[in-house]
Amino acid sequence: MIDDRTGLLTIGELARVTGLTVRTIRYWSDEGALPPVGRSAGGYRLYDAASVARLELIRTLRELGLGLADVHRVLAGETTVAQVAAAHVVALDAQIRALKVTRAVLSTVARRGSDAEEMTLMNRLARLSAAERRRVVEDFMAEIFEGIDTADPDIRGRMRFAAAELPEDPTPEQVDAWVELAELIQDPGFRAQMRRMIEFNAADRGPAVPAGSSLWFMSRLVSLAAEARERGIDPAAPEAEDVLRDLLGDADRAAVLERLTAAFNVRIARYRELQAIVNGLDPQPTHDEEFAWVVAALRSRTAG
Repeated sequence: MIDDRTGLLTIGELARVTGLTVRTIRYWSDEGALPPVGRSAGGYRLYDAASVARLELIRTLRELGLGLADVHRVLAGETTVAQVAAAHVVALDAQIRALKVTRAVLSTVARRGSDAEEMTLMNRLARLSAAERRRVVEDFMAEIFEGIDTADPDIRGRMRFAAAELPEDPTPEQVDAWVELAELIQDPGFRAQMRRMIEFNAADRGPAVPAGSSLWFMSRLVSLAAEARERGIDPAAPEAEDVLRDLLGDADRAAVLERLTAAFNVRIARYRELQAIVNGLDPQPTHDEEFAWVVAALRSRTAG
């Protein structure tokens, strides 16, 4: 009711005017955010028109997610609404990133049918800090290149450049890809595969071989094999011999076959695919058909 003698409002009337509950107004008043301007003869708290405006500000700040401590600071003039809003935006951004990570982990758990142990691991990997993620990648790079000084520098440089850096505001797909990538590069079997590939690359290089020659060879392989496929040349056909001779010269074909088999398999292809997703890049061409053609052509001539 309204105190007719003073024009002040009771909590009940203030609730009707603002649409808030009596309980909420009483709580904010008890916490000191909305002090009464006086008391009725019966001891009831009374509020004036300024209290209505103050109450609307409190409600707005609370609806925007500010805690009572920040509300108090704004009302006391210790800070401005703009300053608090800016700080709150930063906090909200962090919460949004955390929610995206949570969503990605739960989506992966649901898709994989993961048990509690796997879910715990995925959650831990997804929530690693940027520095911790870099350490995971650096540890992987250190192990596969340890003691190998003759590997093509361009290979090392490209792998380091492509090291997956989860962005500050990742999509669920990027978080999902990072979790899978982190599991993959920490797997001893995969590390052994990658180490073997690097060892083969280093064994092929003499001191006078220029950097980038490995990438040049791969580009030439793709080009020649693509042309052969376009011409409809079967890998086992006599015409395929000219393609292999043009590509390999007098190199040991059994050794080349072993190296190609080590460098191109499903897990390594998935590693490259995951890197692209995490880095926000378009899917990179794998040239599986071209490499498969060369491998088939070599196998048809090295069997037995």
